[in-house]
Amino acid sequence: MGSVPSTYSGTTDLLTLLVLLTEFAMLRAPLLRSQIRLYAFQSLVVTVLAIVVAASRHVPDLYALAAVTFVLKVVLVPGLVLRLMRKADTDLAGSSVLGVASMILIAILVSVFGFVTITTLHLHSDVLPTPTLAISVAIVLVAFVLIILRQDVVSQAVGFFSLENGVDVASLVVAAGLPLLVDVAFLFDLLVAVVVFGVIMRVHHGRSNTLSTHDMDRLRG
Repeated sequence: MGSVPSTYSGTTDLLTLLVLLTEFAMLRAPLLRSQIRLYAFQSLVVTVLAIVVAASRHVPDLYALAAVTFVLKVVLVPGLVLRLMRKADTDLAGSSVLGVASMILIAILVSVFGFVTITTLHLHSDVLPTPTLAISVAIVLVAFVLIILRQDVVSQAVGFFSLENGVDVASLVVAAGLPLLVDVAFLFDLLVAVVVFGVIMRVHHGRSNTLSTHDMDRLRG
């Protein structure tokens, strides 16, 4: 007979699962503003997860990391993307390669694949339960589905940003004890991505008066 999960294990599993469910919500959201708000909420859940780990496993550096994550991912990045969208004067997500039902089905399949693959490796962590790592891999894979199947710059940017949230959750499992400087350094890739996607959004909208990337597919050789 298996042991009863602890309160800590149940809380962390619930928070990680909520991050994954938010990823699915982004995939089916028809409005770009909704996707950005969902990303802000997802980042808030990641922040809460870091605080729970810091308090329960006595890793004080994670408090500072949670603060930086909150300022950057919950406040700054969504605010900047919403500001760029106001200038673009559009709120509808671009067309997708497949229908919503098909995208959700693919996302479920890749989630199951990621979960099963990681659980068969029998990886263990002293900080978070093993299922958390499997769910974080599922988050990354669903983010790739969002990036690949949605045909607008904002959705693809949100997909990349949320992929980074999945990587953050995985890092809490395998590297929560790293020095704070190393943890914060991982956030700089997000800053670079925000700048790059911001430039792409402004230039692409300025030239084509749309945020859709459908016409850019013709550039493939």
